[in-house]
Amino acid sequence: MELTAYQQEMLDGVWGKGKSMAMQVLVGIGKCFDAPRLVPITRAHVSLSAQEADLWFSGKLLAAGASCAVPPTVNPGYSLDYFGGQISEAAVENMRQVDRTYRQLGARMTYSCTPYLGDNVPKFGEIVAFSETNATIFVNSVLGARTNRESAASALCAAVTGFTPEYGMLLEKNRFATVAVEVQATLRSDFDYAVLGLMGKKIGKGVPAFLGLPRDISTEALIALGTQLNVSGSFDLFHIPGVTAEVRDMQDAFGGREPQRRVVITDEDLAKALEAFSPSPSGSIEYCILGCPHYTFSQLEEVAGLLAQKASRIPIYILTSSTVKARARECGLEQHLLERGAQLIPDTCVDEACCWGYLAGRPGVTDSPKGAYYMETSGIQLAVRDRSTCIRWAQNGRVC
Repeated sequence: MELTAYQQEMLDGVWGKGKSMAMQVLVGIGKCFDAPRLVPITRAHVSLSAQEADLWFSGKLLAAGASCAVPPTVNPGYSLDYFGGQISEAAVENMRQVDRTYRQLGARMTYSCTPYLGDNVPKFGEIVAFSETNATIFVNSVLGARTNRESAASALCAAVTGFTPEYGMLLEKNRFATVAVEVQATLRSDFDYAVLGLMGKKIGKGVPAFLGLPRDISTEALIALGTQLNVSGSFDLFHIPGVTAEVRDMQDAFGGREPQRRVVITDEDLAKALEAFSPSPSGSIEYCILGCPHYTFSQLEEVAGLLAQKASRIPIYILTSSTVKARARECGLEQHLLERGAQLIPDTCVDEACCWGYLAGRPGVTDSPKGAYYMETSGIQLAVRDRSTCIRWAQNGRVC
């Protein structure tokens, strides 16, 4: 790998041990992927998890004197304002230590998994280092910026140094579609796009171009599609001609070449995918969790509309960003939701066992396949259905 004089100085420790440690990680990654050089980044997002490995690595960098050349935004941990009295003192101290460590490194403590909606929005063609499964694919696909699927550690190292290895999705040649996905199913809601994302195994390896979709797709639907593609497979990028940033038509999408494969997705495929992922439940429901990824203001408004005529009989937990929560509070939407049985929880991810472990063994429902997948690791079984069904079940306290 060819390094500039400044990059070599960082690697050699001239600019401190922390920079050197971060450079060692990046150079090692670059060599693994045959990257010829490191290129500068303008933005970063770190998938902070508030878990042991994350705190260990970020703490090592801080102890070595590292600080961020490019201040990154960060993923959710868990809100001490909300959970502080419900979790152990060890868990409280862990979150405080995570917060202190990242603040001292120079991160922007946004605690949101959807930074691309306002806190940290890359421009078309911008080279960035984003981790988080929904963020990387949205940034690449919808915004047309360029990032690889960074880990929390590699994104943090990129933020510390200001550089990332040049390979993968940073290279034009790798960004063309290879799989033509003809969608013959009817998609009416963002949840339908989430279920389309569950078709990753049928789509197979490569960069999919979804054909036959409408051109008026909501931001929430695009988030849902990308998020669930990374539940059912491993995808860096997708294209929708006339919708996503880089492609106007088939010619743009495939770079003038023929697709390597063609796949057809029908309504029957989607129904089977949902049933396989979440078989039809029965009986009572004790809670509903929404917001993985974090809910947008528009989604909160939709929940409020669904609850307008009948309040929920069970707790509805809605995860969102502090920014969206503040906006909802200012306009009275948060109070309305609270009166109808829905609580807004900021700065928090479903992937935090210390917060949600008490739900293990109790039946619940969510509209997020990713959320259900994450929570299963804590012994929490969630049925997955569309938002209106989730709310209807919550209003009745049972499957209906």
